[in-house]
Amino acid sequence: MSSDNNNDSQMCIPGMGENKPRPRVLGTSFFGYVPDAFSNDGPDFPSAKATVSSASPLVNLSGPSPLPVPIATETLPDDINPDSTKFEANSRGTTEEAFNESAQNRLIIKNGKVVNSDSVEDVDIYVEDGIIRQVGNNLIIPGGARVIDARGRYVFPGGVDTHTHFQLPFMGTCSIDDFYSGTKAAIAGGTTTIMDFVIPQKGQSLIEAYNEWRNWADENACCDYNFHVAVTWWSEQVKEEMAELVRNHGVNSFKIFMAYKDVFQLNDKEIYEVFEWCKELGAIAQVHAENGDIIKENCQKLLAAGITGPEGHALSRPEDVEAEAVNRACVLANQVDCPLYVVHVMSISAAKIIAEKRAQGNSVFGEPIAASLATNGTHYWDRCWRHAAAHVMGPPLRPNKETPDVLMDMLGRNDLQTTGTDHCTFSSAQKALGKDDFTKIPNGVNGVEERLMLLWDRGVVTEKLTPSRFVAVTSTNAAKIFNLYPKKGVISVGSDADIVIWNPNKSKVISAQTHHSKCDFNIFEGMECHGAPEYVILGGRVVVDEEEMKVVQGYGQFVPTDPFPAYVYDTIKVREEDRKPKGVNRDGTSSGLGDVLPPQLKATVPANNGEASVPAITPEPKEQVSPTPQSPVPNGADYSTPTRSYHASHFTRAPTVSGGRNMQDTTFSLSSDYPSADDCDEDNKTSIAVKAPPGGRSSGPFW
Repeated sequence: MSSDNNNDSQMCIPGMGENKPRPRVLGTSFFGYVPDAFSNDGPDFPSAKATVSSASPLVNLSGPSPLPVPIATETLPDDINPDSTKFEANSRGTTEEAFNESAQNRLIIKNGKVVNSDSVEDVDIYVEDGIIRQVGNNLIIPGGARVIDARGRYVFPGGVDTHTHFQLPFMGTCSIDDFYSGTKAAIAGGTTTIMDFVIPQKGQSLIEAYNEWRNWADENACCDYNFHVAVTWWSEQVKEEMAELVRNHGVNSFKIFMAYKDVFQLNDKEIYEVFEWCKELGAIAQVHAENGDIIKENCQKLLAAGITGPEGHALSRPEDVEAEAVNRACVLANQVDCPLYVVHVMSISAAKIIAEKRAQGNSVFGEPIAASLATNGTHYWDRCWRHAAAHVMGPPLRPNKETPDVLMDMLGRNDLQTTGTDHCTFSSAQKALGKDDFTKIPNGVNGVEERLMLLWDRGVVTEKLTPSRFVAVTSTNAAKIFNLYPKKGVISVGSDADIVIWNPNKSKVISAQTHHSKCDFNIFEGMECHGAPEYVILGGRVVVDEEEMKVVQGYGQFVPTDPFPAYVYDTIKVREEDRKPKGVNRDGTSSGLGDVLPPQLKATVPANNGEASVPAITPEPKEQVSPTPQSPVPNGADYSTPTRSYHASHFTRAPTVSGGRNMQDTTFSLSSDYPSADDCDEDNKTSIAVKAPPGGRSSGPFW
């Protein structure tokens, strides 16, 4: 485990109103940006003598003593001008290449099995200047390229984690993984792009919060990144700022909370208006689906009953509370044809609602996470408080042990479409803020490093997912939904050279002792995964080289996302046209329903064209008349002729399979009010309805 797991940290101080990125001491050197510059884990730089001095203080959440922050001072080579080689955060290219002689400008990957979401091919890949230039066999390439032999390995696009929370101020503290340690862990696991969340406080400007998160990420992110922005309050100002974020800042997704009452939660009217505005902007609406009102009441009841431990968290947020909110969100979004993305799907019932709504034509996507796919909520009842609290997240893990397998099956069937992690880590000391009250335990777990390994082991190895489907749910679908495709999510000519070379035969045991997160606990502790990344390439640079980390702090780029992603909105346009309201032409010449019904109403229209339905029973008539015997069906009769359709008021059974009448039913009526079935067919009468025959009515046989 790298030493920066413990002492190269950025901590947030509980109780402080704002969170700053960890201080940087730059001097005249680019080494100030690269914590690993003097370790074996770091990239190869031009040789330079260096000394490490003492540190400036930072507050440690786990104790009162300050943490040392190394300050690097070094002598640069004579041929390097400090002014011209200063590393600019969030940029790649000539400025970096000027001082990083080991950067791979040209790279060829040979003999691998290249997997995309729609294909598996034995082809080679040539990369130059961070872009995939050629894919195929017998490639003609210039000299000087590094060659990686991927024989016996899978080669697929870098993972896209749709859901992280790095450096998040939350519940009186701040998540312990910042944008450096968090993205470093992502790369270690094969993820090359993360999508984090800007979450303004209630009343805070969305633009202000966005700029704050950008500052944190730009200087620290090792991999590429983008932001979703949460709408935690609603006003005309928020509406205008959403439009500005879409038009000028590369944001195309907004998240609303149906939980965290009095903190982030919006009411249904506000949710409806946010969805409507997202649709207008061409954005994706995201939802944290839990009924916050019910959760608040449940928490109060449980605490009053003396339940204060982590099990109270699970008891206060049962599965149906998640399912109800998912259904409500789908209904609200469907009213305005807004595409909906349900984050962290944690339960079977919530997932089934998403599948049902998709089958009905709703534009909704479901995102299970590493935690819901690989573990369960029985941990909340563990006798060790620290162990139980480490699993607290919202929505909670479900105690039903079948949940991970069912969600994985639904991923394989496309009932669910993407996978994230909701990586939001807190140390044991931070979790202890809720030692006497489960409502104060910071919500969050790990997963950004483990996601691909868990999906491969629990999905591909068990044959619930094909390798192509694995690529779809870990990378391609997310890139398509959020308009990153084909820049991300595919190995294709012109795409970013974000590539993972995967060894399916390597086994790895997950442990907090070896992971790259700063968290002191791992909810997947001890799980053995079969399959792991051997090489990870980001923008053409090898950042994991035979499992050796070579990340560069600040190397990651912000990747803007345009509105109206075709993968989503092309379907919306078709749906809108089909669902466009149409008036009924009432010319007075006919009665009944109009010729055209809106598709959304067809399922509710009675099958008998609007007539009142009649119970499927046979009442006893006042006078019963025996039927006339039937002659045998003549030879050569056409058995394919459709049987007659009787009006429900005849109260007769349908003809038998052979075409004859059921002998238990009457073939005529003694009442003019109900003509027999044969009376409706003048060409095929076999009896005559008699109202009052000579001699009066008879109660016996009559033929």
